[in-house]
Amino acid sequence: MAAFDTTRPTYAAPSFTASLAARVAAIFGALIEWNDARVTRNALNELTDRELNDIGMVRGDIDEVVIRKPA
Repeated sequence: MAAFDTTRPTYAAPSFTASLAARVAAIFGALIEWNDARVTRNALNELTDRELNDIGMVRGDIDEVVIRKPA
C-alpha cells in the first residue's frame, strides 16, 4: 500500500501568480511609504521655526526625519 507524506515542505519555485502578487504588494508598499513621507514633510514644513524648535528640530532636519526608516 502506498502512502504520501504530506508533512514535508515543498521546495518548488513560487508560482507566477505568487510572484506577481509579491511584486504588486511591493509596489503598493513603496507608494504608501512615499505618501507617508510626503504627508510628514508637508506637515513639518507648515510649522513655524518656533514650533519646530519646541519639538527639538530645525528646518534643515525635516528631510533627514522624513528619509529615516523606522527600526
